[in-house]
Amino acid sequence: MRIVVKIGSNLIQTEEGDIDLSLISKLGREIKRLKALGNEVVIVSSGAVLCGLKKLNLTERPKSLVEKQALAGIGQAYLIHLYDLVFSNYKLVPAQVLLTSDVFTDKHKFENAKNALEKLLEMGAVPVINENDAVAVEELLFGDNDFLAVHTAFMLQANLLVILSTAGGLRDHQDRVIPFVEDVDSAFAFVRGVNSTYGTGGMLSKLTATKIAVRLGIPVVITGKEDSLEEILQGRTKGTYFKPLPPPRQGKKLLAMVEKPRGALYIDEGAFKALKSGKSLLPAGIKRVEGSFQRGDVVVIYTEDGLLVGKGKTNFSSEELRRVLGKKGEEVRRILKTTKEEAVHRDYMVVF
Repeated sequence: MRIVVKIGSNLIQTEEGDIDLSLISKLGREIKRLKALGNEVVIVSSGAVLCGLKKLNLTERPKSLVEKQALAGIGQAYLIHLYDLVFSNYKLVPAQVLLTSDVFTDKHKFENAKNALEKLLEMGAVPVINENDAVAVEELLFGDNDFLAVHTAFMLQANLLVILSTAGGLRDHQDRVIPFVEDVDSAFAFVRGVNSTYGTGGMLSKLTATKIAVRLGIPVVITGKEDSLEEILQGRTKGTYFKPLPPPRQGKKLLAMVEKPRGALYIDEGAFKALKSGKSLLPAGIKRVEGSFQRGDVVVIYTEDGLLVGKGKTNFSSEELRRVLGKKGEEVRRILKTTKEEAVHRDYMVVF
């Protein structure tokens, strides 16, 4: 079995603000036992900025993006040093892998990265993956590697994605962990805060990433660092298990994961229901257009309140769509002098 374990920034520090070496040690012990049973484990670890702060004895979170990039450059060396130091005690060999988002949007880079990771696993190493924050900014701006973990799980065809969280799982309105979620859309009703102290994720980011993963057929567990990977593999968790959906066709998988979006469409409730029932997206249901894109580009589709709906190839440019917002079929065809009326056809869309 192949497992991807994602560790957020706040997970690798103690309540006193020190690096939590006991967590890294616990992971080392569990991974050693899992590997002895024939399993493969890949770690996606945030924490470079936090480690940079610790290395320089700073206490205040950086405010500017360039400060975060600089601290990530300093902290990444320290972060992988800690993994190497602790994992070596369990005769594990960590392998640093720094990725950027273009790896998942360029098919050649995608294959090269996949082949390298497959070879590392074949050699018995434990890949420790992070985004290359000194040159890439996606993780620093939003997500805290939640999406990188999903991309990695997809790339490696993982059997399970475990996201470790300070929340310990998805919690209901009485602050109790919800053990099982079948419909991930219903889980968004329990989202509270968004950002954490050093990370940029929060439960909204984790649920959005989880929504993509389960739509791709990958089961997800969101749990705390006190949980056991061994027990999770046996079907027991102290956190929340998210049931996967049947995976989509391969072509739609690639649309969902590989092609980079150039803009965003925000849709009303009626359009959301139509897309969930398998229909195309019409300009009449689009409320707002963001970004600059051309016909045939991939766009992300959101509800008006920011819930991720899906991705698809647009039939119209951003400028054209702004001209026909809220317009219906005949009017769209007349204004744009086209025979098409769908903004995004259902055959070129994946709904998460």
